Amino acid sequence: MRVPFRLLASLLCCFSISGFSVERSSLGQQAQGASPAQAAPPADSANPARSAGRRVSLDVVVTDKSGKAVSGLQQQDFTLLDDKQPQPILTFHETDEPAADLPMQAILLIDSVNNGFQGVGLQRQQLEKFLRQDGGQLPMPMSLVVLSDTSTQVQPVPTSDGKALADTLDSSQFGLRINGRSQGFYGAEDRLEISLRALHQLISYEATQPGRKLLIWLSAGWPLLSGPEVQLGAKAQDFLFNNIVNLSGALREARLTLYSVDPLGVSDAGSARTFYYESFLKGVTSANRTESGNLGLQVLAIQSGGRVLTGSNDVASSIAGCLADAKAFYTISFDSPPADHPNEYHSLQVKIGKPGLIPRTRTGYYAQR
Repeated sequence: MRVPFRLLASLLCCFSISGFSVERSSLGQQAQGASPAQAAPPADSANPARSAGRRVSLDVVVTDKSGKAVSGLQQQDFTLLDDKQPQPILTFHETDEPAADLPMQAILLIDSVNNGFQGVGLQRQQLEKFLRQDGGQLPMPMSLVVLSDTSTQVQPVPTSDGKALADTLDSSQFGLRINGRSQGFYGAEDRLEISLRALHQLISYEATQPGRKLLIWLSAGWPLLSGPEVQLGAKAQDFLFNNIVNLSGALREARLTLYSVDPLGVSDAGSARTFYYESFLKGVTSANRTESGNLGLQVLAIQSGGRVLTGSNDVASSIAGCLADAKAFYTISFDSPPADHPNEYHSLQVKIGKPGLIPRTRTGYYAQR
């Protein structure tokens, strides 16, 4: 099946939207966010490399073999490889048990677009369990997003009061997907468009907020729209590639790490969609290598330095596992080498000079001239 370019243009037009508006539940207000260009920090005239857009900052989580975050490492313990070539680390900062005044937050997103009745019900039940445990005292400020066909509802202000978020959750309306083409390829296209638009809106807003953010997307995943029978023309591939580049940079600049948590747990563990995304994890180096699957939820999560959690019915524990990434992490920066051409893909790897430790960060970026 050759996918018409007009369909992909409609599908991905959300990436050209300047700013966004979302429905603020409880308050009924419309919040306007800045576009990525408006949200970008001013250039540092004292640093030509930074002014040229070559400074790259990374949040790095280091765990032991049991998955516990490791603190107390020094800059000399880290080796940063850009396209397998060592790069000098210019700045280094450790965050260990963040203070209450440190800007950091988590966004919990309930996806009623890509989940059926069972999945939405499990999301609500498990999320409420998480929010009310420990007397409702959350480990970090959080906000709540409910994604549906008709709106993106957002709890107004990040809060550490889990009971208040749980009450907001109870009062939220969860409609199952109602678009008329909910089945087949065109229905999948609709759901992917809604999902990507919501992600773009959230990135645009969070780019205006300080600190690190964890976006935990409760979903079995978006339609990948890729396979042997799906063929893309050159124009469609160019369009997709440009948006992959833009989305990669926007996630990094907003300091937003994406997590995919499948609420269906063991009932979804044997389905092909739980691992098919792995075919698209490798960074896309050029437009003619682009597929729609390169914009999958799980793909973006891994590439942003986050995690994909499947096969567990205990969604509350999965959420807690994602939040553990904020307990101890390291922020490092370097200047990327000059690019030979625009949108030049660079793979990233961080190595730790101590045995048994596993670093996790963004898997790549796109350098410019």
